[in-house]
Amino acid sequence: MRSEEEFGNVSLLGNSKTKYLEDYSSDVLETFKNKHIDNDYIVSLDAYEFTSLCPKTGQPDFAKVVISYIPNEDMVESKSLKLYLFSFRNHGDFHEDCMNIIMKDLIKVMDPKYIEVRGIFSPRGGISIFPFCNWANPKFNYQDLAENRKLQVLSDASNRNIRYDF
Repeated sequence: MRSEEEFGNVSLLGNSKTKYLEDYSSDVLETFKNKHIDNDYIVSLDAYEFTSLCPKTGQPDFAKVVISYIPNEDMVESKSLKLYLFSFRNHGDFHEDCMNIIMKDLIKVMDPKYIEVRGIFSPRGGISIFPFCNWANPKFNYQDLAENRKLQVLSDASNRNIRYDF
C-alpha cells in the first residue's frame, strides 16, 4: 500500500467531479512518487484519442500519442495526463509543436531520466505526420539512448513501406 505522502499531489484519481478543461493547460498534471527509484524501467502510455486544432484552418487533427519515459523520483498520474491531453482539444498548434509542448511539460513536472513523445496523426490532405521528440536528463547517462532513438525513428520513417493505422 502507498502512504498518503507517496501519492504526492494526486487529487483527480477517484474524484467523481472531474472537470474537462476548455483550453490547453499544464496545471492539471499531477505526479506521484516512484517507489522503485533504484530500478531503471520504462513506463509507456498510449493515448488513442488526442485531438488538437490546425492553427491556420481550425480543422481538427486526431492522433495516437505515445509517451515513454524512464522515471526519476516523480511519475505522471494517468488520469491527470488524460485531462491534460484533452486540454489540447481546442488548442491551435502544429503537430510538431503539440508533441514538443507535451514533452516539455512532462519534463517540468516529472524531471524524468529519459522521455520520448511520438504523435501518430491521422492523414489529412493525404499526408500523415508522425512527430517524434525525446530528451535525456543530463544528470543521468541516457544521452546515447536519446541519439540512438532519433536515428532509429529516422531510419524507420525512411524505410516505411506500409500504412500505419491505430
